Amino acid sequence: RLGKGADVFLASAELAAVSAIEGKLPTVEEYHKYANQIAATAKDTFRYMNFDRMEHYVDATKDVQLGEEYRLAKEKEAARLKSLH
Repeated sequence: RLGKGADVFLASAELAAVSAIEGKLPTVEEYHKYANQIAATAKDTFRYMNFDRMEHYVDATKDVQLGEEYRLAKEKEAARLKSLH
């Protein structure tokens, strides 16, 4: 979607964070220094992104009507996420 010649680069949130700290794109060594720290706390850091496991979030979305196409897509994604655990 970006088109030919677009100078756009996709990166992970982790790489963006390391780049912000370093003030530049990090070398592989610099990235790994931070990546090891991120990995050490990943279980705690990323648990907040599991909206499908947050009871108050799930409860708040029970009555939302998105239409049949979205309902089916949501069920499919929910099943995929469940299979990962």
